[in-house]
Amino acid sequence: MTYGEPARTTTGRIRIRKLRVAGLLVAIAAIAAALGDQWPASSSSTGSSSSAAASPIGAAPGELRGALGEADGAVPDGVMVVDDAIPGVAKLDPALLGALRRAATDAKDDGVELAVDSGWRSPAYQERLLQEAISEYGSAAEAARWVASPNTSAHVSGDAVDLGRDAAAWLSEHGAAYGLCQTYGNESWHYELRPEAVDHGCPPTYADPTQDPRMRR
Repeated sequence: MTYGEPARTTTGRIRIRKLRVAGLLVAIAAIAAALGDQWPASSSSTGSSSSAAASPIGAAPGELRGALGEADGAVPDGVMVVDDAIPGVAKLDPALLGALRRAATDAKDDGVELAVDSGWRSPAYQERLLQEAISEYGSAAEAARWVASPNTSAHVSGDAVDLGRDAAAWLSEHGAAYGLCQTYGNESWHYELRPEAVDHGCPPTYADPTQDPRMRR
């Protein structure tokens, strides 16, 4: 027994060391796997916005796409209808912009700010959005339900604005008083100026842009 006890103790220590090494290897493998999973996400951060998958293409073009940035109409997050430094706002039709700013003054009394997701766009930016929509939806016909061509888009002419959720909800109730009307049933964020709406209310919406005669020019 005098010699057996040290032997058993030594054997126990060896087993403990083996278990610790095995545990360390498992931990290293888990860390390596986690890093491997994160790598594609970080390396693909310059791709299209993940929010585009949650809503139709063009719904939130605040993200700068490729080399096309603010000068082409991309609108950063947090922009309001009073931000003249942003071309996407400043290049809107003056009558539309004036109506939006009058509405913004009253909306503020209700605790709502008229945030702009998209406004004026350059033809190049509109074409980029259209091509992304075709890729996303699989056909030009389906993409046309969400994104117009540069030749027909009211955004390119400065006659349309896409608003944030709270702003669009407020205008859905009060917009007619300013001549601001939702144009398409499938785009609750898309507003255009209809001056006659002040006296007669907003006209019925088109189901989507493909039903709008202006899109067939």
